[in-house]
Amino acid sequence: MSAGHTLAGKRVVVTGASSGIGAATAVAFAEAGANLVIGARGKEGLDDVARCCAAAGGHATVRPVDCTDASAVATFAAEACDLLGGIDLWFSCEGVGVLGRYEDVPIADHARVVDVNLVAHMNDVHAVLPTFLAQDHGTWVNMISAGGFVATPYAAAYSASKFGLRGFSSALRGEVSKRPHIHICDVRPTFVDTPGVDHAGNYTGAQLSLPPGSLAPETVAKAVVRLATHPRNLTAVGAAAIAFKLGEFAAPNLLAAIMSGFLDTWSARAPNGDDSDGVLFEPGVSAGPGGGRRDPHRGRKLAAAAGGMAVLGLAGAGVWLGRRR
Repeated sequence: MSAGHTLAGKRVVVTGASSGIGAATAVAFAEAGANLVIGARGKEGLDDVARCCAAAGGHATVRPVDCTDASAVATFAAEACDLLGGIDLWFSCEGVGVLGRYEDVPIADHARVVDVNLVAHMNDVHAVLPTFLAQDHGTWVNMISAGGFVATPYAAAYSASKFGLRGFSSALRGEVSKRPHIHICDVRPTFVDTPGVDHAGNYTGAQLSLPPGSLAPETVAKAVVRLATHPRNLTAVGAAAIAFKLGEFAAPNLLAAIMSGFLDTWSARAPNGDDSDGVLFEPGVSAGPGGGRRDPHRGRKLAAAAGGMAVLGLAGAGVWLGRRR
């Protein structure tokens, strides 16, 4: 991604910045000339990302923070505002997951997913919104994923958190509707090629890997960076995201059943593995170059998977139209 210094002087905060989409987005903002404060639970991962930001010609100040702790986020936001002299954009990208049938996953793990994926994002906004209101401008970017539209079997708590984020954004957007320079932006990519599956809790009895068709984290990062100058309510990333949305609108129960069947097959074909809570309760490994990309064959798989997901969406639309007749 080559953005020059199109965002020189922009003051940006990224949480969940130590790996994956958050890491790639921090580097993309640095390359574009923004001034950054980056936060996450693990300092080692943040330090790696800060070095990548420096290599991209920018600068990122590291401040470890657990965004599930509201008081810690408030302190983090106040310090970021002081360091940057204000905040123009805050990207909430913290997120965790746990895989397995609902009854097989400990309830504490389910609760942790909701705490990180929903409550932490609410903590972020509660901390930064007073700054936006005082400035009378600011953009909050909310990482929802296509999971905000499509129920995800084997990840019920993830679905709960993402559907909750979707409703939270909509409500918040209504509250600031009389402030035309304050924006609430949702980003909804499909599967992304990050350590997310490796970091997730796993109670499937299988060693799972990324499904085919995963996006590069830089693709999502590019969409987030664009929101700094062209804010919009919803940004869907990946060809399959539109098909997912159409399929959920047309025949949500059918699409969820198809997804469940896909995940049954996916886990059945994977090597055996031990149950684990992943990094739900501890920081993950450092990101490394490329935001933690995992799959060297991502591009080849993407075309086939996008086509398959589009078929699912169109099939759902066909069922819905059939019911209308």
